[in-house]
Amino acid sequence: FISTPCCFFHFRRMFPAMRVKIAGLDPHQQYYIAMDIVPVDNKRYRYVYHSSKWMVAGNADSPVPPRVYIHPDSLASGDTWMRQVVSFDKLKLTNNELDDQGHIILHSMHKYQPRVHVIRKDFSSDLSPNKPVPSGEGVKTFSFPETVFTTVTAYQNQQITRLKIDRNPFAKGFRDSGRNRTGLEAIMETYAFWRPPVRTLTFEDFTNMQKQQDTLFPSSDQRFPLQR
Repeated sequence: FISTPCCFFHFRRMFPAMRVKIAGLDPHQQYYIAMDIVPVDNKRYRYVYHSSKWMVAGNADSPVPPRVYIHPDSLASGDTWMRQVVSFDKLKLTNNELDDQGHIILHSMHKYQPRVHVIRKDFSSDLSPNKPVPSGEGVKTFSFPETVFTTVTAYQNQQITRLKIDRNPFAKGFRDSGRNRTGLEAIMETYAFWRPPVRTLTFEDFTNMQKQQDTLFPSSDQRFPLQR
């Protein structure tokens, strides 16, 4: 996953999809894996073409209802989760605040941070697509700064437009196999076998996110796997 604009209108699958590899779970315990996407700050942004930069354009829009994407392979054992790459390629985003399909609702031209949640079964009683993720020692939350993205309804950079059309499997309607390749397309061909990197969630991530960890896990017990 690289930090790029994410385009949506009505609803879209998030691309590139976030993929993680999980380690350190109890193989015999049952877990849910979920994702939510939270604002990075309280600002709205605009793209400045002459400098090719995102600039603050004002205050953020009003908060939207919280949505949580529960991975469709949930509920599964720790052993099952650790033997696979967990992909969120079916997660869909929308800017429709009246959405009733369970898609993640986001504002356009705002910055967001995806978060991955590992939730032990006995702490999942309040888990719901329409509620904030429950808290407790059986819930661990991970976020990675390289996954921050800005939402748009139209890409602001033509190179990003071409990159995503060429690499997004759901953008086939935009591709023309018979066209002449441009210089940019020749460069993009070097990424023909590119896939988003996989991040492994381990105890080491906690040491790199101490400030976040103190907020999420006030308990002094920071051990992983998630055991009583």
